[in-house]
Amino acid sequence: MSQEERDRLDWLKRARDKKMTQREAAEKIGTSERWVRKLLRRMKTEGDGVVVHGLRGRVSNRKIPSEAKERAMAALQQPEWHDFGPTFASEQLAKQGIRVSDETLRGWMIEGGLWKKRTRKLEDVHLSRPRRSAFGELVQWDTSDHDWLEGRGPVKHLVHLIDDATSWSWGRFVESDSTPFNMGVLWEYLEKHGRMVDVYTDRDSMFTVPLRKGESKEQRVVADRLTQLGRALRELGIGSILALSPQAKGRVERSFLRAGPFGETFASGQSANAEGGQCVSGKRILARME
Repeated sequence: MSQEERDRLDWLKRARDKKMTQREAAEKIGTSERWVRKLLRRMKTEGDGVVVHGLRGRVSNRKIPSEAKERAMAALQQPEWHDFGPTFASEQLAKQGIRVSDETLRGWMIEGGLWKKRTRKLEDVHLSRPRRSAFGELVQWDTSDHDWLEGRGPVKHLVHLIDDATSWSWGRFVESDSTPFNMGVLWEYLEKHGRMVDVYTDRDSMFTVPLRKGESKEQRVVADRLTQLGRALRELGIGSILALSPQAKGRVERSFLRAGPFGETFASGQSANAEGGQCVSGKRILARME
């Protein structure tokens, strides 16, 4: 059972135990109330396996026979078909009794090297993104390299997580912006506040692996090349959203400007030594953030 299926099972059990309404469960699962009621009825006889799709491990009823694919590819390799696009080729194959959609045929042609995938160039437009609807659905995650203690302690970076729906903030000071320290901050957050649905980060090398020369995003996904943090998020069932610009995660970026006075208050009112710098790990400077 996957993490997504376990989440659906949790929502169903809450609806069964009257801890939430069927409408709320349907919104969380992404389905209709009628389907939630049907799942609850089936849950009485099938148990937890009701969330597992019935066709798992079985061949799809709509799978196109391999013979049809072989006939289509043989026709596409004819010299007079060399300049046929997927849509026109699909129409010509239909005349020969081979009915296949143009999108399916496009995938076959790309796989066979008969068609090159074309990417559309989109204009750079930054629109205001609406907030998520509930706490924990999306957490923006970023690090500030500002010298918060003005050289009076070993901590040099502030790792900050802010909830997208409520702007509730939480953070920790760390010695460096590296994978071990960020994983430690993530683990502490999960232990105290629970698992979020998605995290919104920048494209730092901690969160994503750069594309190799001549490699596409699809090839990177197939190769399953992830960073240590990426693997940890996947194992925890947490989605990773990579921002294309600093403006995309502006809420956490702007929060560092608002956090400035906390550092100034500490610098003027607490001892300036290394030990004091360690003890501010989220308790003094970030007390009001929590």
